[in-house]
Formats: sequence, C-alpha cells, structure tokens
Amino acid sequence: LLEAYPVTYTTFDNYDFGNTQGLTLTYDLRRTGNVTLRASYTLQFASATGSSAGTSLNLVNSGEPNLRVVFPTNRDQRHQFIATFDYRYGAGKEYNGPTIVNTQIFANTGLNIVGNLGSGSPYSSQRNATGDAFINGSGTPQLEGSINGSRLPWQFNVNMQIDKSWALNFGKEGKQKQAMLNVYLLFTNLLNT
Repeated sequence: LLEAYPVTYTTFDNYDFGNTQGLTLTYDLRRTGNVTLRASYTLQFASATGSSAGTSLNLVNSGEPNLRVVFPTNRDQRHQFIATFDYRYGAGKEYNGPTIVNTQIFANTGLNIVGNLGSGSPYSSQRNATGDAFINGSGTPQLEGSINGSRLPWQFNVNMQIDKSWALNFGKEGKQKQAMLNVYLLFTNLLNT
C-alpha cells in the first residue's frame, strides 16, 4: 500500500516465503507367501507467510497492513497414516489357491486395499457467512481467530481393487510373443466416508 498523492494505490509483488518440515516412518513387508503389506506414518509442518501468491494482496485490500507473519498453509496436514495390503495368487507352480478339476481359478488374481487416515487441513474461520460462491455475494468476511487457525476434522478413506491377468500368446509357432491382459474392478471410497 503506497500513500501517494493525490490517490493511494497498491502494487503487487510476491514477497511471501514458506517452510515445510516433516518425517515419514515406513514399514515394508515384502511378499511373504501371498501377502504384501506397507504402512507409513507422516508428521509434517507446512507454514508460510501466504498459502498463495495473492494472500498478502487480500490483506492489503481488506485494509490490513502488509504484515509478514508465518501461518499454517492450506496444505498443512500434520498427521497421515497410509496402509496398503495386497493378497495375490501366482500361476503355474507358484499357485497355492483353490482348484476345480486341475484348473487354477484364481491364478494371477489379486486383492489390493489401501487405507488413508489423515488429520484435517487448516482453514480460516469467519464470523459471518458470505456469498463468495454465489453470483450476488454480499457482506464482508470477518476473520474469527487467526488465518488458517481452525482445522477440519480427521478424514478416513479406503480404496479396493480386484484384478486378474491372463497371458496372451500370438504370432507364428517358434516366433511367438506374449502379452498380459489385466482386468480390474476399482472401488474408490469403499466405505462411503
């Protein structure tokens, strides 16, 4: 904000800065029999003077001074747990599943489940509802607390995939080539959370 004569005006420049620090711990169980398991926990702190290039501009346009204060960014998810479970049958001599009349019915078939649990991301709470999403918005937003000082609730999501692969042979005898055809069913947000 420049106090100029005869009219005060603003200029745009991005002087914001940010910092992200974190730690991830991972447990990886390589294929043991038919099972593969991977679990991880991430602790992260993401803070900056603005979540976007326009954050400071929004403060200045609302009549606030152009301050450089570090707040959590919109991407600051403190805790995240991810677990992946995979159960898969091999084919041929590696197959250990059920058979019907010497037919390996689950050969090259697998089940994969991914669970994701994360703490809520921050947002800026307002004292009054404003119509920013409406065509004719009215009212001026009034910040309640600090910028990104409120948190959304924890979120949990499970995705599941079932797949089966078939070997396809083509070409002349002696010069045969092989390709794999994989068909899968993917269920996103399995528990509808």
